[in-house]
This record gives sequence, structure tokens and C-alpha cells, in this order.
Amino acid sequence: MLIYLMSLVSANVWAQANDDSPIDLNLMMERKMSREQIESGSMVSLQFYRYKEPEIYEGEEMWVYLMPELPVYPPMVFKSEKQRQKWNKMVNNVKKTLPIAQRAKRIINETYAMLELLPDKKSKDAHIKAVERDIKEQFTPEMKKLTFSQGKLLIKLVDRECHQSSYEIVQAFLGPTRAAFYQVFAWTFGASLKKNYRPDDDDKLVERIVQQIETGQL
Repeated sequence: MLIYLMSLVSANVWAQANDDSPIDLNLMMERKMSREQIESGSMVSLQFYRYKEPEIYEGEEMWVYLMPELPVYPPMVFKSEKQRQKWNKMVNNVKKTLPIAQRAKRIINETYAMLELLPDKKSKDAHIKAVERDIKEQFTPEMKKLTFSQGKLLIKLVDRECHQSSYEIVQAFLGPTRAAFYQVFAWTFGASLKKNYRPDDDDKLVERIVQQIETGQL
């Protein structure tokens, strides 16, 4: 599992910006999930808005709410017990790797923001090394517990969350030489840091699971 650690280690990562302002100025936020709630299971911050003034309906005041859109999927139909077990395994793998990919996204966003504030290449290189060291300490125990299939899934989910492959992330932070080295290392284990997430094709079921996890349906 070393290559998957490397792909995240070299990815550096932590702080996701959320716009809390509703588009309609007549709306006010009623409730938003805390970061603790998000990281404990429900992965997406669902925001609920209420109009500032009530509507009058048949002489009665009624508060009107703007609810977040939720994806709706038909129930899964399994042709065999083996197919059911395969689905349950996929759900378990996504639940285990999605939080890691989301943490990776937050760390990358924070690292990019910090690098913009640093004055020169020397200070930027020092910051990247410090983040890399912190990630090794934080992620190593967790990464060692991943199976081979979970590691390959994680590479795809990093691409989903960050909108760039693990290879592109490594290249951006550590340069093309080290990116090529990690890619060759991954290839020897039958993996690729260049793997892209394809929600409308190969990863259609994974995308369904991700959305259901994010909205508390799984």
C-alpha cells in the first residue's frame, strides 16, 4: 500500500471553502451541518434556508423553506447473493476511502492557498516538505489498513474530489521527475496514478454510492 500513501503524501491537503450566502437575499440560513457532523458520517454540508417573511395561505401564515436537492435512485435489484455481496463490498470500500479523498481535497486547497502567500521558492519548498512530513505521520497508519482494491478506488476518488488525477497533483507539487517515479512504482503493482474518475461510465455505481453517502441515504 506504499504507493497509495505516496500518492496522497505527495498530494498535500486540508480546508474546504464553503459559500454560506444564499443567492436569494430574501433567504436566511436555518440550519447547516457542523464539520464534526460531516466528518462523522454525512459527508456533505446540507444547508437549509428559510424565507425571511412567511407566506399567507388561506388566511394562515406559513413559513416557506428552500430545501437542498437530493438524488433519488430506485432500489437495487440483485440477481444472486454473490451480486449482493459484491455491492455490499463496494459500499464498504467507498465508505472507507471517500473520507480520505475528501480530507485530501481540504489539504490541497489549504496548501495551494498557503503557497500563494509565501514570498519565494525556498519558503514554498520548505512548506511543502513540512506538509508532506505531517501527512506521512497522519495517513500512514490508515493507508496500511487499505486493501489493494480500496487503494485503487482511492486514486479514483481523489480525482473526483480534486478534479485532477493523483499524478497531476504529484506533478504540481513535487515536479515531473518524482511524478514519473511514483507512476512507474504504481505500475509495478498494477495500479496507475493517472486513473480518472468516470461517473457516467465505469464508475456509475460508485457515483451512486458516493451521492447516497453524502446525503445520508447510506
